Parts: sequence; C-alpha cells; structure tokens
Amino acid sequence: MAAYGLYTHIAANKTRSMILLAGLFALVYVVVFAVALIIEVMNNGQGTINYYLRTALHDVIRTLPFSTGAALLWIVIAYFFHQNMIDAITGGEAVTRQQQPRLYNLLENLCISRGIPMPKLKIMESDALNAFATGLNPRQYSVTVTTGLLNHLDDQEIEAVLGHELTHIRNGDVQMMVIAVIIAGAVGFFAEILFRGFANFGYVGWGSGGSGSSWSSSSSSSSSDRGGGGSSDKKGSGGAAVLIIVVAVVLIVVAWALSQLVKLALSRSREFLADAGSVELTKNPDAMISALRKIEGRGELQGATSVVMELCVDNPREGFADVFATHPSVESRVQALVKYAGGHYEGPLALPASQEQSADTLPVGATPPPVPSGPWSDSAIQPGPPQGTPQGVPNASPPNVPPPLPGTAPGPGPFPGPWGNQTGPGRRQ
Repeated sequence: MAAYGLYTHIAANKTRSMILLAGLFALVYVVVFAVALIIEVMNNGQGTINYYLRTALHDVIRTLPFSTGAALLWIVIAYFFHQNMIDAITGGEAVTRQQQPRLYNLLENLCISRGIPMPKLKIMESDALNAFATGLNPRQYSVTVTTGLLNHLDDQEIEAVLGHELTHIRNGDVQMMVIAVIIAGAVGFFAEILFRGFANFGYVGWGSGGSGSSWSSSSSSSSSDRGGGGSSDKKGSGGAAVLIIVVAVVLIVVAWALSQLVKLALSRSREFLADAGSVELTKNPDAMISALRKIEGRGELQGATSVVMELCVDNPREGFADVFATHPSVESRVQALVKYAGGHYEGPLALPASQEQSADTLPVGATPPPVPSGPWSDSAIQPGPPQGTPQGVPNASPPNVPPPLPGTAPGPGPFPGPWGNQTGPGRRQ
C-alpha cells in the first residue's frame, strides 16, 4: 500500500477479485436452483426431500445454457449501456479543453506522465465534493468531477483526486466494480422476480384453494387411508414441500446478501491502493490528505443510486456496523497515507467559526486547526509568545499597540503579522 512497490498488491487484488467475481457468477446458479426447487414443489406436492433436491439439481443442469445465456445477456446490455445509465442518473456531460482548460490540463498531464490513455472528462452539476471513474475498456473510460469539487479544491488537490481515479482505471478497479455491480444486479433482479411471482401466484394459490389445498387434502386422505402408521409418509408429502420452500427462500436471501457483501468488499479493498497510487502519480501525499479532508462528509450526490456512490472517491452513506460500508473511513485512509506514503497528518477540517476551538484552549502539544482567512491568515504559530506578551496567554499581543513613532524602525527578528516585529512596536536607530 506504499506509494512505491504497489504492483504486487495490485496483482494479488486482481486475482482475489477474479475469484470473488467467479463466486458472484456462481450465485446466479444458486438462485436458479432455488427457483427449480419451488417449481418442483408446485408441480408435485407429494414428493420427498430427496426427490425435490435431485430433480431440482437435474433442472439446473438441464437449463444451464439458458441461465448462463440470460446472465451473459444482462452483462452485454450493461457493457454497452452502463455509462448512458450513469450519465442519465448523475447528469454528467462531457467537456473539452476549451470548456474546462484547468481541469483538462491537469488530467492530461497526469496521463502523459505515466503513458495512460486519456479518458473522457465529464462534469456533473452538484454542490457535493466528489468524483468517480467508470468504463469497461479504454474507449469507455471516463472521469466525472462535480462542480463543487472544482470550486473548493485547489489545483494540487484536484490533481490528487484525478490521480486517485486514474489509479482505479490503471489497476482495473473500475472494470471489477462495474462487473461486480452488474452480476450483483443480476442476482438481485432474478431474486426480485422470484419473490414477486412467489407472492402474487404461489402464496395466494396455496391459501385460496390452489395447489396448497390439493396438497393438504391429498395429504389428509393419504393419512386417513394409511391409518396412524404414516408419520414418515407425512414427512415425504406436505411437510417436505413446506421445508423445501423454506430452503429455497433462504438460498435466495443468502445469495443476494453475499452478492452485496462481496461487491462492497471489492470497493473497500481498493480505496487504499487508489490513494497510494495517486501519491505515486503526483508525488504529493499531503495533497491527497488535504483533498480527502475537504471531501469528508461533503460527497453526497443527491438522487444518485448506491451503485454510483460506490464508485466515488468517498461514500458518506454508512453501513450497519461497517459491514455494508463501501469505503473505509477518511480517517483510516489518512492514517495509511501518513504511515506508508510519507504524508503529514491533518485532522478533520475545522467546524464553522461559531464552533471552532480557539488556540488557547488546545491541549498541550496538539496541532491547532487551520487559521481562517482574514488579516492574520498568513501568521505562523510560533513556539513561544513574543517578547512583551503577557505570560500565560499564547500568541497574544499587547492591547492597544500604537503605530510606530516617526524615526523608528522595526527591531531585529521580525515577527510575521500585523505588528511588524517580535520585540515591540518599534525601536529607534
């Protein structure tokens, strides 16, 4: 995760990602197996558990070309139209060098410095501070930046954010995330169709004289014909059907949950590498830290789906107990940049002026927050108070300091600030 020597980590993460994506694709077949179980129960309510499992597995094998083809069709549609769908959601529009020379030049310089193909550059009208990259091949790659990010970050910070997104593209993260989202969407889509069909047809039919009633009547008649010694037959008829339905529903829920968890885990594992990759491109870890601190808590894209937020630099939407969080916290990312990339720690940005903590109330050894803009914004914090300053009040100045007298000049050791020197208002030559 350091700024240099990332390639071993990148290769390992790509291998893990391929395994996870293969697992996601396998979840489609789990959903198909659950569907087959329910269909077999609806066709024959008198079977045993072994019968249902065996016939459902046979159905999965027999329909394997169709289920695979449906999943591949879903992927093909998303492959060609996912960018259109994202642009429709976010309102991103492509821009040229003439329209955004500042942003375009920053991105182009980074691409030239590392021999990276220039992705499309898009602007999204939003006050949020965020950016994201999308695409599945070099012809589709694009980087979208919000207007809020352009208005609040300086050139070095914007360059760090662009480097973060270029690293996602260079490492193949964007491809992995888009594919993971596509397959997870397929699992969710099939699961939703099944639940809707199950609720609208299956459950209602069972409760209103449908196949469920025939199971109950046939089961009761079978029991009356065989007397009291048919407990095993009961397990092989109506009871087995209910149990198989429960198993099918559990399989669908587990498949959907795993698809979401794996998709989110892919995003979390890549943000640290993208931050470090940005430092590798820009050689400026402090710019990445400063950009993250400015973006922190200000990246919510109104109206954006969870899929779009998972692709962003920061996703402020929190998950339950960090299990469903798509990004690591900004604090952990900053700590990683300080530890592994040589950055300097910068705490959260100061609160609004009415809630800021003043310098004289800071604990000993603590770093004060950034000085707000104003006439003293360039003054540096000194290790001790200037001469003539009342004891016990750090960095304070004597009240009612008069202007320098005629014929006086500042003494040695100038003190940066409005009062001109460190030893007093003036000294005669």
